[in-house]
Amino acid sequence: MINRPIITDPDAWIGPKIQNDESWIYRFDAAALAEIDAALAHAKRAGARVPFGPDAFPLPRVAREMEKILDDVENGQGFKLLRGIPRAKYSDDECELLYWGLTAHLGTPISQNARGHLLGHVRDEGRTQADPNARAYQTSQRMDFHTDMLPMDLLGLFCLRTAKRGGASKITSALTIHNVLRGERPDLLEALYGQFHIDWRGEEPAGEKGLFSLPMFSECRGKVTARINSLPYYDSAARHGAQYAPAAIQREALLKVQEIANRPQLMLTMDFQEGDIQLVNNHTMLHAREAFEDYPEPGRERHLLRMWIAVDDAKRRPLADALTDRYRWVQRGGIPVKSAQAA
Repeated sequence: MINRPIITDPDAWIGPKIQNDESWIYRFDAAALAEIDAALAHAKRAGARVPFGPDAFPLPRVAREMEKILDDVENGQGFKLLRGIPRAKYSDDECELLYWGLTAHLGTPISQNARGHLLGHVRDEGRTQADPNARAYQTSQRMDFHTDMLPMDLLGLFCLRTAKRGGASKITSALTIHNVLRGERPDLLEALYGQFHIDWRGEEPAGEKGLFSLPMFSECRGKVTARINSLPYYDSAARHGAQYAPAAIQREALLKVQEIANRPQLMLTMDFQEGDIQLVNNHTMLHAREAFEDYPEPGRERHLLRMWIAVDDAKRRPLADALTDRYRWVQRGGIPVKSAQAA
């Protein structure tokens, strides 16, 4: 049995220490909000439309703050909540411009699905996770702890509207889970370094198989990276052949990850306020969501804007060779558009 080292980096944190700290909340001050407002006005005067580059949303002071925030997400605690944007002041369209303009200063947005969405919409589309061609974010169901499908560097969410009930966001450190497994079940930890089969859920690029394979944990230059997906993505891989179903020890390992992730002492729970921006390191953090219930009135449904962001090579986490093929899709701009799903 390989003896994996204990991870002591700042992103291997424990829940209550983080929950009661709130250093993970960055609050925009009045000067920053004025600068953001001026940048939005500039973008509107110029007729900017998503996608646009950071020059169209000038932030001389705030951009420097965003650099510090990015460094904390990449090399510190692994996530950040940005709070203080007066959501009620802006229309939905203005929020899209504002959110895009801010996050365009962090890296390069990439396509999140076969519809080619660079600015995604996380809301209930009336689908269920039992549908093998549905992505979990298109439902109102609980989402278990996971990283997002491509190994892009930074996940961003902007809260346009909250739910009537539920929908709380949960984050836990995959590196802390790694440490717990090392102590409790090193056999399962080692299994997670093996190859797992995962379903594309209908969004595979043209010419690609309907599933892909990669390790759930890997290491490069002393840095461990996680690729844990939601459980249905492993189960539905078997529709491409029974040989792609998780082996018994793999299923046990995946269930153990979820059991550890859901321990109250290891997770952080945050209730979004409208206007909040959540930034998460997609290589070291796992995120989850409680089920939610929408308001019945049209236009009041829970609605988050999502971005997948590729960080400059000099700033991003080093990735093992086993992830190289998957990261090539990030470098190519994300999940390619399928014409039938472009609407």
